[in-house]
Amino acid sequence: MNHLLQNDLDLLSSTSFTMCAGLDEAGRGALAGPVVVAAVVLDYHIDLPVLNDSKQLTARQRDKLYSEIVSSAICYSIAAIPAKTIDRVNILQATLLGFKKAFFKLEPKAQYALVDGKDIPPTIPGRAVIKGDSRQACIAAASVLAKVYRDRLMIEMDKLYPEYSFAQHKGYGTKAHYAALNSFGACKEHRKTFRLH
Repeated sequence: MNHLLQNDLDLLSSTSFTMCAGLDEAGRGALAGPVVVAAVVLDYHIDLPVLNDSKQLTARQRDKLYSEIVSSAICYSIAAIPAKTIDRVNILQATLLGFKKAFFKLEPKAQYALVDGKDIPPTIPGRAVIKGDSRQACIAAASVLAKVYRDRLMIEMDKLYPEYSFAQHKGYGTKAHYAALNSFGACKEHRKTFRLH
């Protein structure tokens, strides 16, 4: 069995919880597009041998895992918080809002959450886990869903704003992205409170 799945099972065996959700985000550091949060409750009867932190996987592995997780999970949900909200409340608060939306949209409801990073909304029962996407399977699964979902959104956004090449850099601050910003200015999908030059 995948060692991350075993970590989850070890944790669950030491608690009274049967429904534990993993939560993670994608796009927190991007200059454009939403921050996307996913919440996943895995079915631990299903082995996902290549499951890992999404950053350690190839795009092909992530796409395949996305389909496997969506089809086999007990439940999952995804929340996208747009750039205008990020600008209004700041990226940390927007990410926490995404955590809340994703967690409370789960059906059936989860009893507990493991959230990647160091911040967790006070209304969510659970705890934050530093580098959780490389330690817990449920968080790794959430990282895959959030990353793939956001990448697909940015590829669609590229069709609306081809001058920025969102499909290539997914809204992050690459040299090409900054060059496009210098040439065309910001579009409505850019986070105006971020440094865009």
